[in-house]
Amino acid sequence: MSTSPPRRAETGEWVLLSYRLPREPSGPRTTLWRRLKRLGVAQLSDGLVALPADSRTREALEWLADDVLAADGTAGLWVARPATVAQERELATGMAAARAAEYRDLAGACRAAAGTDPTDRTRTLRRLRGEWRAINRRDFFPPPEREVAAAALRQLAAVAAVETVAVSEVAP
Repeated sequence: MSTSPPRRAETGEWVLLSYRLPREPSGPRTTLWRRLKRLGVAQLSDGLVALPADSRTREALEWLADDVLAADGTAGLWVARPATVAQERELATGMAAARAAEYRDLAGACRAAAGTDPTDRTRTLRRLRGEWRAINRRDFFPPPEREVAAAALRQLAAVAAVETVAVSEVAP
């Protein structure tokens, strides 16, 4: 019988973007900040962000690095592993907490839309589905709130569908 030492869980690879942009003009800084937010990055420190490494996240950060360079800034792209599982867990927990807040907001918006008139409800449903897709694209560590938001979105869609059927049955 072999008694090998317990395996240490390994950390995954992350792609890091290190950047500096001039203070003026402020437009490129604002644009970069919005794009980083849309990607759902983990902010490690000023000018250093990270995402779990895959071809999509690496390409997205490469594009942003090019944008920084085009705006007379400096940028570097790195692939690295956190030194400990605890460090990686901290990154993942922070990213999951940010997505959880977004999912809670989405679920609240779904509940609020259920009480609006049918035209507004349909328009809001369309917008909220778009928000759902955007949140999912940056959701690397899905929190439990994801399923709550999904259920709220399904419920709103069901209410809208029932109204559509009722209106079509009444129409000549």
